[in-house]
Amino acid sequence: MSIPDEGSQTGDGVPTASGTSAAPETGDGHADETVPEDVVPEDVVPEDVVPPGGLPAALEAILMVTDSPVSAAQLATVLRVPEDDVDAALETLVADYGHGPRPRGFELREVAGGWRFYSAPAFSAVVDAFVLDGQTARLTQASLETLAVIAYRQPVSRGRIAAIRGVNVDSVVRTLLTRGLIEEAGHDGDGGAVLYRTSSYFLERLGLRSLDDLPPLAPYLPEIDTLDDIDGATR
Repeated sequence: MSIPDEGSQTGDGVPTASGTSAAPETGDGHADETVPEDVVPEDVVPEDVVPPGGLPAALEAILMVTDSPVSAAQLATVLRVPEDDVDAALETLVADYGHGPRPRGFELREVAGGWRFYSAPAFSAVVDAFVLDGQTARLTQASLETLAVIAYRQPVSRGRIAAIRGVNVDSVVRTLLTRGLIEEAGHDGDGGAVLYRTSSYFLERLGLRSLDDLPPLAPYLPEIDTLDDIDGATR
């Protein structure tokens, strides 16, 4: 009786003399060519993630789940389509929402360098009633005034903000920083004071594309010349 050499066993898928596994034979005498579970054939991976004609719907699906503006370039990368196609589809969606057969409760806007869905201004009272029901986490009048000074005078230091408002603004500035509405913007070249500016989150919350979309300040402040004098005196 002979004993098989070690490493030269027979059987289904057991080691051979070379140390590899012998593929089990099928009923027709050929080896089973089953692809290992950890290997995915290239032809199984889809070349396109967007079905033909489905780009607008794909953009809607992504923008519905994002909590911050998404750029057209990022959308194009994710969907594997030219950025020009994304731009065209986004503009089409904007037009469709604004000229549909019935009023929409939302709209698509380009803000802070990206795109995001917002509730329609016509229904702001409805949204406020829902979101603010039982809540008091709103900015105080002092915070709003300070934020307005920063928005229109940025970059600006605490000292200049205090001179314009006539009160100490340290705690208010800390609140605005904590909420992410403003951010540091370097230091004043003269005295080294920290300068502040509004953040991209500020644009996002106000639904603005850029600071150029801020409304003109003069019509709301008849004493704007006096404000300029105060601001200039602190420089």
